[in-house]
Amino acid sequence: MATLGFNTSRIQTPSLPRIPRSSSFPKPIKTPLFSSEALSKRGRFVSRSLPESSLSITKEETVIKQEEGNEVDEDDPTSELSYLDPETDAESIKEWELDFCSRPILDSRGKKIWELVVCDASLSLQVTKYFPNNVINSITLKDAIVSITQDLGVPLPEKIRFFRSQMQTIITKACKELAIKAVPSKRCLSLFLWLQERYDTVYTRHPGFQKGSLPLLSLDNPFPMNLPENLFGEKWAFVQLPYSAVREEISCFEEKFVFGASLDLDLLGIEVDENTLIPGLSVASSRAKPLAAWMNGLEVCSIEADSSKGCLILSVGISTRYVYATYKKTPVTTDEAEAWESAKKASGGLHFLAIQDDLDSDDCVGFWLLIDLPPPPV
Repeated sequence: MATLGFNTSRIQTPSLPRIPRSSSFPKPIKTPLFSSEALSKRGRFVSRSLPESSLSITKEETVIKQEEGNEVDEDDPTSELSYLDPETDAESIKEWELDFCSRPILDSRGKKIWELVVCDASLSLQVTKYFPNNVINSITLKDAIVSITQDLGVPLPEKIRFFRSQMQTIITKACKELAIKAVPSKRCLSLFLWLQERYDTVYTRHPGFQKGSLPLLSLDNPFPMNLPENLFGEKWAFVQLPYSAVREEISCFEEKFVFGASLDLDLLGIEVDENTLIPGLSVASSRAKPLAAWMNGLEVCSIEADSSKGCLILSVGISTRYVYATYKKTPVTTDEAEAWESAKKASGGLHFLAIQDDLDSDDCVGFWLLIDLPPPPV
């Protein structure tokens, strides 16, 4: 069993499955999720055109072209990108994040251009390809995936995560033919951030950009369903952990936890004071290990305290939402639920789920670091 290292000085865990008193939530330190400085310091998004370290155009080739008078425009919004970090072992990239959707850009026919965007969680792999709207099918996608592996010398991934339910059929079929596991999930955080960056720096500068154009495939937010029996815990409580402790736990995540999921906090660039308390939910069960194993296959995205309905909402996959727990609505419990959500906002949307054998235990069977991110603008 993995040990999270909970103790009374770092986290509050009442023994009863009720919301603790409001005094347990100190006034949150309000800090922005992403500042302009954080975005610029992140430095993981490469040039919109072929980068100097790309395998398709090397630095030496770029210099030769410039000497011949054929300058490469590194800021061309119509160019495509094919990039692999030369310091990354290509064989180590086993999971991709993928989006295949129309963009707010019209081609010469007045039709929306589609784009394939592929990256890995660390953004060591970054690929973009444009397509006309009359070739959008699983064959086109399959051929594009194969082309990426051939052009950059990377192996086919074991998994591809995607977040648009409307594209599930095409993506799943293309992946199946290549023996790749297609994973519907909103835990495509690097992809979300990159799409936001591309909207700000590429799409809006494209000559065919259509201002005010709404996304063709919007994200779903369905009504929450009843929780499956195998996901029930026995007790739960709102808890909190200092941001410094969260970073410490994540730094040795793979060594400590068999079940759960981490986040690249450096990539996210969250600006939060080290002493800020990160809100979380602790769930106890006598069958904690089987419960954590079931949760591990769900692509857990976020938890929301719905004070208007007196319940907690668990979001998993792309568009699945469950009523995870309920509580009796009183002025006190409503205040606590709202305080928990306020603490989540103050920490840039960061929160966590911990599964334990007992709420008073220092041991943790599973730990999921979660974050509320707005959907990309495309």
